[in-house]
Amino acid sequence: MIELGVNIDHVATLRQARRTWEPDPVWAAVEAHLGGADGITVHLREDRRHINDDDVRRLRELTQIKLNLEMAATDEMVSIACRLKPEMAMLVPEGRQEITTEGGLDIVAQEARLRACVARLNDAGITTSVFIDAEAAQIEAAARIGAAVCEIHTGPYAHAFHAGGRDASCLVARAELVRVCSAGEAVRAAGMRFNAGHALNYYNVQPIAALAGIRELHIGHSIVSRALFVGLRAAVAEMKRLIREAAGISEKTL
Repeated sequence: MIELGVNIDHVATLRQARRTWEPDPVWAAVEAHLGGADGITVHLREDRRHINDDDVRRLRELTQIKLNLEMAATDEMVSIACRLKPEMAMLVPEGRQEITTEGGLDIVAQEARLRACVARLNDAGITTSVFIDAEAAQIEAAARIGAAVCEIHTGPYAHAFHAGGRDASCLVARAELVRVCSAGEAVRAAGMRFNAGHALNYYNVQPIAALAGIRELHIGHSIVSRALFVGLRAAVAEMKRLIREAAGISEKTL
């Protein structure tokens, strides 16, 4: 059954705007859990622009659902993950000037180094995921380095959906959806778990959630944005309803 991982980075972004103690990401994690989240995702960036080390430590100690730690493939971050032991560690590209992650990890270009990172995480008993574009070469490389999960980058689909009048049937959005679908099939054929995420919201999520074999969606900004008006628990519950509804319809038609 499809699961929802809620990214709470931007709760910390709001906190950091005033360099104070609130809102507390741990409290956000509890509210997300009560709203139906299956997991919590945070990105511990090298510059600590939002989530910080203490947040991750407290989330590891206090949350009762899965913790997915997004991180760059650096010695520092791998060491932190091996010490804290989140249920999943997701390797992502990271740029100091970017507002958010702008593309998938280029595994092909750094295969040896990433293989070593994955080996360390696997040895620590951590499920290792990689955030990649919907490209066959990257999926094949992910399998070679020993990743258990591929999270397919849905940003191109989301942008095409928006540009095409917020209509999943428009040709450009449909083409991007087919790319994600084909990538998911390749991920599963290679024996890895098919997850997806990036730029998904309440309007574009259902076509992705309906794809065969998808296991988890990781969504953050849209949920946190809606939570400003309806509360985090309600925002998570509505997203969970949408993805389960789409996945249920898909399963009935198989």
